Amino acid sequence: MSLSAIFSEALYFFRNHLRQLAILTGPLLLLQVGIQLWLGMQLQQMDVENPEFGFSHMAAMMVLLLIFSWLIAALTAYLDWRSAGHEPTNNQVLFGSLQFVPTLLLAGVFSGMAIIAPTMLAAAFGPLWIIGLGFSVYLFARLAYVNFMVVTEKLTPLAAIKSSFSFSSPIVMKTMLVLLMYVPISLIGGSLSQLAGVLGLPAQIVIETLTAFFGLFVNIALFRLYMVTRNPPAAN
Repeated sequence: MSLSAIFSEALYFFRNHLRQLAILTGPLLLLQVGIQLWLGMQLQQMDVENPEFGFSHMAAMMVLLLIFSWLIAALTAYLDWRSAGHEPTNNQVLFGSLQFVPTLLLAGVFSGMAIIAPTMLAAAFGPLWIIGLGFSVYLFARLAYVNFMVVTEKLTPLAAIKSSFSFSSPIVMKTMLVLLMYVPISLIGGSLSQLAGVLGLPAQIVIETLTAFFGLFVNIALFRLYMVTRNPPAAN
């Protein structure tokens, strides 16, 4: 299936399920954005030469990771169940997806470390950091399906990472093109957030929450690409 068809079907799904997606993910996104902004303000107030990280900062980071894992688990479970023809309620999705949070958290930590490792290692050699960044982007595309492997295939963290790397091999370029959608969404969201910052923190939280919500479209497009690749349509 062509990428234009993938995007069209993802947009169709996003538009037709906009209300339920907003109710399902909105509270989690609001919490996530609120914690991120608080951490950002805390970092700005720290001494650059001697930053001090306390228990509250570490606790906020852990809560942020848990919320993000729950958000991805809930969204993926909703997409999976809807693709199977079910019509789950938001409560069913939220509570049903909790079982995947620990596995997703571990898989996210392992895959995140693997993705940033090339950039961090290459940064030690000065200008070579750009090569490391290229490898990180490539690994990001290869590991973009880890959450689907955890939720739909019920795999363990390491098995999900291995399966995503193998699964994405023939569609790595398509995956990269889908992930590139994050760029315009982030740029537009960042510009709007700066404008909203003049109006105060509440406006900034609302704008960044909306930006994060529309960013979920990328996950929906990736899931459609995943489903089409996993279950290709029968040839006529």
